[in-house]
Amino acid sequence: MINLTLKDGRIIPVEPGNTCYQVAEGISQGLARNAMAAEVDGLVVDLNTPLTKDAEINILTFADEGGRLAYRHTGAHILAQAVLRLFPGTQLAIGPAIKDGFYYDFDSETTFTPELLETIEAEMKKIIAEKLPIEHFILPRGEALALVADEPYKVELIEDLPADEPISFYRQGEFTDLCAGPHMQNTGDLKANGLCLQNCTGAYWRGDAKNKMLQRIYGTCFPKKAELDEHLERIEEAKKRDHRKIGRELGLFLLRDEAPGFPFFLPHGMTIKNGLIDYWREVHHRAGYQEIGTPVMLSQTLWERSGHWGHYSNNMYTSNVDETDFAIKPMNCPGGILVYEAEPRSYRDLPFRIGELGLVHRHEFSGALHGLMRVRCFTQDDAHILMTPDQIRDEIKNVIELVDEIYSPFGFKYHIELSTMPEDHMGEVTTWDTAIAALKAALDDLGKDYIINEGDGAFYGPKIDFHLEDCLGRTWQCGTIQLDFNLPERFDLEYIGPDGEKHRPVLIHRAIFGSLERFIAILIEHFAGAFPLWLAPVQARVLPITDRAKEAATAVAAELEAAGIRVDTDFRNEKIGYKIREAQVQKVPYMLVLGDREVETGEVSVRTRTGGDQGAMTVAQFLTQAQEEIRTRA
Repeated sequence: MINLTLKDGRIIPVEPGNTCYQVAEGISQGLARNAMAAEVDGLVVDLNTPLTKDAEINILTFADEGGRLAYRHTGAHILAQAVLRLFPGTQLAIGPAIKDGFYYDFDSETTFTPELLETIEAEMKKIIAEKLPIEHFILPRGEALALVADEPYKVELIEDLPADEPISFYRQGEFTDLCAGPHMQNTGDLKANGLCLQNCTGAYWRGDAKNKMLQRIYGTCFPKKAELDEHLERIEEAKKRDHRKIGRELGLFLLRDEAPGFPFFLPHGMTIKNGLIDYWREVHHRAGYQEIGTPVMLSQTLWERSGHWGHYSNNMYTSNVDETDFAIKPMNCPGGILVYEAEPRSYRDLPFRIGELGLVHRHEFSGALHGLMRVRCFTQDDAHILMTPDQIRDEIKNVIELVDEIYSPFGFKYHIELSTMPEDHMGEVTTWDTAIAALKAALDDLGKDYIINEGDGAFYGPKIDFHLEDCLGRTWQCGTIQLDFNLPERFDLEYIGPDGEKHRPVLIHRAIFGSLERFIAILIEHFAGAFPLWLAPVQARVLPITDRAKEAATAVAAELEAAGIRVDTDFRNEKIGYKIREAQVQKVPYMLVLGDREVETGEVSVRTRTGGDQGAMTVAQFLTQAQEEIRTRA
């Protein structure tokens, strides 16, 4: 017998050679029905994988990431099989599972129109109904190359693998594909009514514009039709909330062909951006940060010294001035270090906290640009903290608490990932171990849950990333805390300790909004353009019902403006219902309506953009309400 340790700590004995699926059946028939893959000693495998030794095992369902990936990866193979049945001669490239579904890249003379996607989806459902067993097998390199001899993309993939590596394949019916898996046990494990092909786009082979353009078909699949319907509804809602669409409608920003990837902020957009900046400054001033500004362009030798040139030069814009090579900064770190270096520092000066709203430039491929989400220049709310080693834990905790404070007005939930040392790193492993331990200790002290993201740290140090969840359940990585022992070493930074000797400080890099432009895009989509009052470009609109109320409306607007409310008026000769609807479409939080009765009583009738009628009140009463809402950033 072999002993298997379950997720809950129980140990169960089984016969050697039993499959993961048999183990699931032994635990419960319900678990076996819902099982999609298994995790054995940390590796996700097929359910029909035999077990030959003691191991830790976790049966995965669609609720687990590994289970979803196995389910959807099977969907990708069924898509490829359907395409080959309908369009023989099509060349297959790659077809992975992704976060919300799957895709497959094809080289075909046929153009996959929306109508053809319906035909392909119907064929996929036939394959599901056939319940074809899915078989995994391994071939040596020579036999593998012979099997895919007529498939140039597969040949290229195999030739890129190490010479002695066995090659993994999966077979279902007449269809065989080069694949590492895992997959479901047969095609019938997918539910036909939970399947949907979504669209087809162009995609370069291996993401390289020098290679051939392929056709990429995207699809998704769920075990239940209700889950698919909910997913498709979220997609439609996301389209309505697209920040590029709302940005145009509300006049927030421009994107022009004359400056690809370099956004133009319009007056209403600048109001939002400045509101966030003012908030940032207020919070950081309270937290003991000093604001600085550093040059946009610095000499190449500085970037070489910092290590950025060796790791990031392909993404940097460069220039030559007076026969000296310069680079436009892609991040603010070296400038902040030069500020610290400008004068001698004592342990009494530490922690030394400096913040900068720095404009950085990064060269992104044109195909990666996306509204304000992915741009070539953006404002980064950077801060750098230089400190003694014994201050690390408290400073990390201070930053995490600052993150909580800054995110709280937006209603975001978040999860935390701690990323460890990448292969391409600077510094000694022991230094990295010390830094990672310090980050873990700070998170544990605050009782924060976190996921370990092995090997995904910055090249100079481990990091904590904050992934925000918006109202549609999408996540966005924004805040980051990076602990760095390496740049202080490379720049020979020092402070005089209480012993009168020179010591090396430790550096924290951190941002909370991340990219201000990207954060604004997230807010646009999160709020669907209906910003909270403190950020709304126009906070109130005064609407006279008749010309007789114009004078009173002008006076009300002036009173609001004098009190710091962003206000405008609508004096057009239109019906009041039309004016109210237009203000609602433009997401104005409050509408103050004045007719003959309001002019006579000296009041205003207050309505909200959601259609709520708050009744009549004096301007002073409205101001008290609005100013409290703004003050508390409700």
